[in-house]
Amino acid sequence: MKLEIMQRRMHPSATGFLSFIILIILCSYTANGQEESGARIPPKPMSEMRDEWVKILERLPGAGLKGLYTPVNVFGTLMYNPNTMASFLDYWVTSKLKMGLTGREQELIILRMGFLFKSNYVWKHHIPPAREFGVNDTEIAAVKTVPLPPVFSARENALLMLTDEMVEFRTIRDAAWSKWSGELKSSELLDLVSIVSQYVFFALLNNSFQIEIEEPLNTIPGL
Repeated sequence: MKLEIMQRRMHPSATGFLSFIILIILCSYTANGQEESGARIPPKPMSEMRDEWVKILERLPGAGLKGLYTPVNVFGTLMYNPNTMASFLDYWVTSKLKMGLTGREQELIILRMGFLFKSNYVWKHHIPPAREFGVNDTEIAAVKTVPLPPVFSARENALLMLTDEMVEFRTIRDAAWSKWSGELKSSELLDLVSIVSQYVFFALLNNSFQIEIEEPLNTIPGL
């Protein structure tokens, strides 16, 4: 009723402009509602997990990605291609167990990837394991700061700065290589590229399919 009264008192051109603005707001509200209404591909239930997949996931180090914090919606999405599920999970879990980077170093890199790709799913899921492996609240805040504050060791700073290089420039430029690669063994540099590549996949999977964050993660602050 108030809108109708305002329209009667306004010049026709102003009324048309007001209607146009209202239409934009309504369309924006509708679009946002669609984006937040659910995943683009509904995840399959965990009851469809094969025994071999479960056994692989049991090998995950620590407890941060298990139990209450299991990324069930990602696993449920990956199950759409069961032919590659076992191989992918085995590679992912084996990497975490066997690479030369510590659990703490891996989690710092993964949190940085979540931040760089604006993936709340990656970010929230890796806060529990990061804390489990010794990352404190000051360091968690620092991971989503540009430029990085001086709270990390020289080695950890190198890992994070080289991660930034690969995400921003799709390579490691000569100057960055000269500055930071000396902190790592050749095998550890390979591990770094591997884990960055894995979380390019996970971040794009989560962002592109709009995978929903599970209820237990809602209490963890996002980006």
